[in-house]
Amino acid sequence: MAAFLAVIPMSLCTLTSLAQGDNLVENGSFESTSGKVKKLGSIDLATGWVSPTGVRADLFVPGAKVPEIGSPDNFYGKETAKEGDNYAGIMVYSFNDKMPRSYVMAKLSTPLKKGMKYCISFHVSLSELSKYSSNQIGANLSKKPFGTDAKTSIVDATHVLQADNKVMTGMYNWDKICGVFTAEGGEKYITIGNFTKNENTKNERMKKPDNVKGTQFIGAYYYIDDVSVVMLDANQPCDCAVAVEDDGISATIYQKTVVVTDKMTAKQKIELQTAYFGFGKDKLQPAGIEALNLIAAEMKANPAMKLQVFGNSDVKEEDMGTRKPDYAGMAQKRVDVVVKYLTEQGIAANRLTGIAQGSDQQSPEVIKEVDDEDLQMAKNRRVNFKVIQ
Repeated sequence: MAAFLAVIPMSLCTLTSLAQGDNLVENGSFESTSGKVKKLGSIDLATGWVSPTGVRADLFVPGAKVPEIGSPDNFYGKETAKEGDNYAGIMVYSFNDKMPRSYVMAKLSTPLKKGMKYCISFHVSLSELSKYSSNQIGANLSKKPFGTDAKTSIVDATHVLQADNKVMTGMYNWDKICGVFTAEGGEKYITIGNFTKNENTKNERMKKPDNVKGTQFIGAYYYIDDVSVVMLDANQPCDCAVAVEDDGISATIYQKTVVVTDKMTAKQKIELQTAYFGFGKDKLQPAGIEALNLIAAEMKANPAMKLQVFGNSDVKEEDMGTRKPDYAGMAQKRVDVVVKYLTEQGIAANRLTGIAQGSDQQSPEVIKEVDDEDLQMAKNRRVNFKVIQ
């Protein structure tokens, strides 16, 4: 790798470090600044933070006279800070690398200790004017700082990724990226961005929200906030769970064990399967993946078979979707993720017909006399199937 020359300015935020306790990132929420932010590309004004390449990351602050760098409204979209008022922004991916990536890097308050485990976390939110979203957003821990004036990507180890390394499509609120890192010893710097070549980075095209003005650009730009590196004690867990908003959101995900026998037809086996989802989520659960694997195997064994994929949501999700766009259209999102998974398993797309039913079709699993409301809702957050001969 090319020599790296960047120099990290000495941190001036001792009081912030003390307030954050064991967080080795002294200005993890970008609140401490060393000057007035006047333009894009000013991440170096956030105390302790720099850009390690020739493409400078951005710092967004409230009350800015230049609207491009504002918080919550700015050049790339709109987001309320996860912590405090400020946050950073980086380009993670672009089509054919036409827009160079950017990164943020900070020096830790103390070097990491050999063999010790550290909980690494930060939060991301996709900007609304991004035409693409991406996976491979992660953190690198290094003994020496990266640094080059070239407008180039850093291809190196990604030490912390989101658990299933999914494409991060959330444009509203913040997604947590979190993991445990075992130190080799002497790591002094944390760098956040995409360290993977474009051909190994998954992406999805994004539709611009109807209420957002401006022209989309051919990249995936993410806001970054609340960066943390904390040493773990023996048997201490790294809490990578995503916080659930306190406005009635259910944490229940319904599951049901089904028995498949050799005496069943392929149609019977498939139509017995259901994939269930969490509230406001389109993430496949392990049981759902198992069901889809069975369906893919049966369809491969019966190449003339076609399938209808029915996506369902519950009424509370639909109500939430009228107020928070991130929760809108969950039935269609679930259809899309199931169809995508099946095509990735080798099932031709023209054999699959997706139908978003919303909450119109109640799950046959609901037993009103026994189920409480939360369980009824959980049973309706599902994708089920019908074979077309």
